[in-house]
Amino acid sequence: MPRRDVAVALCCGLLVAPVWGATASDGGDVSGEGANGQGLASDASVEQNLQDLDGVVPGPLANELVGASEMAQRFYSLRGQRPVWTDMGRVEALADGLRTLEDDGLSPSDYAPDALLGQARGANLETPGGFELEATETLLTAMAHLQRGKVDPHRIDSDWEVDIAPPSFDLVALSRALDDGDVEAALALARPPFEPYRQLRAALARYRNIERLGGWPLLPSRETPLRPGDQDTDVALLRQRLAMIGELEVMSADTGHYPHVELEAPEAEVYDSTLAEAVRRFQRRHLLADDGVVGPNTQTALNLPVGFRIDQIRANLERARWLLHGLPESFVLVDIAGYRLSYFRPDGDVWRSRIVVGQPYRRTPTLRSEITHLTLNPTWTVPPTIYREDILPRVKRDPGYLASRDMVALSPSGKRVDPYSVNWSSPGGVMLRQGAGPRNPLGRVVIRFPNDHLVYLHDTPSRGLFNRTQRALSSGCIRVEGVAELAQLLFDDSDTSANVGRLINDGKTRNVRLDRRIPVVLNYWTVQPETDGHLAFRPDIYDRDQAVVTALDAPVIL
Repeated sequence: MPRRDVAVALCCGLLVAPVWGATASDGGDVSGEGANGQGLASDASVEQNLQDLDGVVPGPLANELVGASEMAQRFYSLRGQRPVWTDMGRVEALADGLRTLEDDGLSPSDYAPDALLGQARGANLETPGGFELEATETLLTAMAHLQRGKVDPHRIDSDWEVDIAPPSFDLVALSRALDDGDVEAALALARPPFEPYRQLRAALARYRNIERLGGWPLLPSRETPLRPGDQDTDVALLRQRLAMIGELEVMSADTGHYPHVELEAPEAEVYDSTLAEAVRRFQRRHLLADDGVVGPNTQTALNLPVGFRIDQIRANLERARWLLHGLPESFVLVDIAGYRLSYFRPDGDVWRSRIVVGQPYRRTPTLRSEITHLTLNPTWTVPPTIYREDILPRVKRDPGYLASRDMVALSPSGKRVDPYSVNWSSPGGVMLRQGAGPRNPLGRVVIRFPNDHLVYLHDTPSRGLFNRTQRALSSGCIRVEGVAELAQLLFDDSDTSANVGRLINDGKTRNVRLDRRIPVVLNYWTVQPETDGHLAFRPDIYDRDQAVVTALDAPVIL
C-alpha cells in the first residue's frame, strides 16, 4: 500500500478503503520525506538544487548566525547566507501566513505576527541584522509545530509510547518559496500532506463559522424523549441543530452558508422519517445507539457547545501532526476511542473488526510496535494490577476461589503450591495462572508485540461485549472479535506456515513466531473525518483532549 494511503488509514481507521493520497503535482508530498524515510533529500539532489539557486553570495549573516538554531544555520548555509526578509512585502506575507495557523488549531499569537511587522518597520531591511534571523526562526518554529506538533505528547500523557521524530524540511524548496514571497507555500512544506488533515482543518473553519453565527440552538430539558412521529416545538429546534452541521440537506440557496429553519412552520414540528434518519446518522457518528430517539444521551451530545467541538477538532489536528509521519506500508491499526481494529494488508485489502479496549482507570496506551508471535490456546498469568486489585481480595477470603476458576498458584520458580499454605496477606512472589480452555479470559488466541505496558491483542469468551456501542470494558488489553481470522491473515502475510484452526483444535499451548514482523499502531482519535466530509465525534473515554487543548493554548517562548 502506498505510504500516502496508509496515512489516511491511520487517521481514518473506519474508511471503506484508503484513498486521497497527496501527490507531488498537487503540492502534497512536499515535506521532503522521500523513499529513504529520513525527511531529507539525497545528497545528490541537494547538490543539484544548490546549483539551481541563483545569486548565492556568502558571508553577510555570519555574525548573526552565531547561536542560531541548527535548522536556521543549515537553511542559510544552503542559501550562501543570502537574506530573505529584504522588503516589507515579504514581511507582510510572513505575518499573513502566521495568522493562517489559526486554521490548523494553533494560536497565531504564539508567533507574534504584529510584533514582527512593527520590528520590520523600524529596521533597515536592506542591511541584514537581528530581525532577519528572528523572522526566519519564527517561521521555522511555526513549521516545526505544523509538521510534528506544538505539544510534546510525552509530557501530557503518561501512556504515550510513540517516538516523535524531529522536524525536517526540504530546505531548498523552502528557500525557493521564500524567494518567491510565497509564505503559504513554505508552510505547506510542513503541514501533513494528507486528506484527513485537510478535512479536519476545513471542518475547524466550518465550526468556527457556526460559533461566529452564535452557535447552534440547545434543546430544552424534557421529561420524555423525542420520538419519530412526534409533533412538538422542540422538533423544529432539532431540525435547525442538525441542519447547521449538514446532517439535513436544507442548505440555504441564497447564502450558501448555514440554513435557516422556519421554526414556526407547522411541518417543522413534525418528527418525520427524514429527520429520524438524520438523527440516526448523528447517533452513529457519536457512538450512540442509533434508534432515532432523542433521549438523554443523544440530547447531551446535541447540546455540547460548538466551542467544545472546536477544541476536540484542535486536539485531533495536533494528534495528526504527531502521528502522520514515518508510517509503515502495512500494519494493524487499533483505533482506541472508535473501538475498531483495521489490518491494512500488503495487497491493499483491509480487514476490520470490533474491539473492546481498556476501562478509563485501566487505559489502553498509545504506542507503535511490531507483532512478533502468537500464542495459541494460551494460559493466563494474572497481570500484577488484576492480581492485586481484583483477585487477591477474593483469594484472601477463600483460597478455594482459585480452583473454582481453574487457576493454580505457582512459586517464583514455576512450581505449583497449595493455595491454603500461602499467606495471602503477604504472598511474596507467588504467581497465579489459569489454564487454557473456554473459561480463559484470553480465549484461544493472543497476538503479542513488545511494549512497556504489557498489552496485547486477544480473543475472549465474552463475545457479547462486542455488541455494545461503547466498549471501554477491559483491563487495558484489546479484545478482538474474530481474532482467529486475523491470526491466519498475519501468518499468511508474514510467510509463516501455520494453520490457526488446526493448531487451536489440538488444544496444545504453543507460541508461533512470525517469520516477518508486522507493525502495529494503537492510536486515540476522538474526531474522525468520514468519507462524506462529516465528522464522527467519539466520547473522550480517557479524558485526554483537555490536556492537549490546554497545552496548545499555553504561550510559546520563541
